[in-house]
Amino acid sequence: MARIIINGNMIRTPRGGLNLWHLAWLAGFKKLGHNVYFVERSGWENDCYDISKRVMTNDCSYGISVVNQLLSGYGLSNNWCFVDHYGTYHGLSKTAINEVFESADLYIDLEWGEWMEESAKVAKRVFVDGEPGWFQIKLQRDTDNGRNLPQYDYYSTIGGLIGTCHCDVPVGNIQWNHHLPPVLLDEIKEIEINGGAAFTTIMNWQSNKPFEYNGKYYGQKDIEFEKFIGLPGFVKETMEVAISGSKTPRERIIENGWRLKNADAISVSPASYLEYIANSKGEFSVAKNSFVQTNCGWFGDRDGYYLGSGRPVVLQDTEFSKILPCGKGLIAVETVEEAAEAIKMISADYAMHSKAAREIAFEYLDTEKVLSKFMKNLDM
Repeated sequence: MARIIINGNMIRTPRGGLNLWHLAWLAGFKKLGHNVYFVERSGWENDCYDISKRVMTNDCSYGISVVNQLLSGYGLSNNWCFVDHYGTYHGLSKTAINEVFESADLYIDLEWGEWMEESAKVAKRVFVDGEPGWFQIKLQRDTDNGRNLPQYDYYSTIGGLIGTCHCDVPVGNIQWNHHLPPVLLDEIKEIEINGGAAFTTIMNWQSNKPFEYNGKYYGQKDIEFEKFIGLPGFVKETMEVAISGSKTPRERIIENGWRLKNADAISVSPASYLEYIANSKGEFSVAKNSFVQTNCGWFGDRDGYYLGSGRPVVLQDTEFSKILPCGKGLIAVETVEEAAEAIKMISADYAMHSKAAREIAFEYLDTEKVLSKFMKNLDM
């Protein structure tokens, strides 16, 4: 049994989908018999989001309340530490968390460059990249500009093609391990499909600003959604999208036949997030432009929760089709015509595609399988 410390962003941004991502790592390692701790610290002024008030603040009480309750459900109520903007330690004290670092076997950084001084005492340090393609280019730009980068013993990414001949993003001297996103399938409650259910997704219109590298521009989902905005006109199914982002062209999306929901309301908690997925017929989603352009092989945990719920997924291809089985339950598409055909195929034999969706989730994305492989890549 290893003592594992995981750093992330749960308290500052206590959204349902983001907290599910962290829970899969924390609960998954605990299920494998490891002793797990979560650490987080404030990074700048007013970086805590209070969803109940829709404000950014230095007050971390909302996030702490949410996360403490979530972790308590997995027997981890005494296994977390948050350092706020004022340097105050919440949960475990400074002395206690330093003692944990001194005895830890593994430090997993889901954020990049955090707790580096404390984690220097840990036997192995690994960085986990959840933004493949975009992140490797960012590192190359930092290197080109002479910036010193944090150093880890291992680097791992959910971009399954990073560092391969299929993906041309620069990786420098870093050897990237690959892993699929862990999905906490225990959280999923199977429910019967509602007759009026829609194909849905949950997305941020523009989560990061576009950036340029070597004369090429890389953007977000706003760019890719434009390629599929006319999809409702090609299918008989109800198409719905839950979006966050102040720049979302809501009227134009509705005019093109989409039913529009507020992603912030849906993502209040992991429970509300999963409930929305379970009440969907399936998922149609675009990927971030940076994922598509780099052919990085990205596949997201949100899509995994749809699959695990028995909800077939139609997803814009990032070349994940080279990694996961596609055609039944999960269909990779590149054009609006392909998306329409995929949705028609699913509707024509929904039971078969629903069953196949769950099989893919349990075979490839289950936390215990994913994290066991992750540990083998670290020689642990």
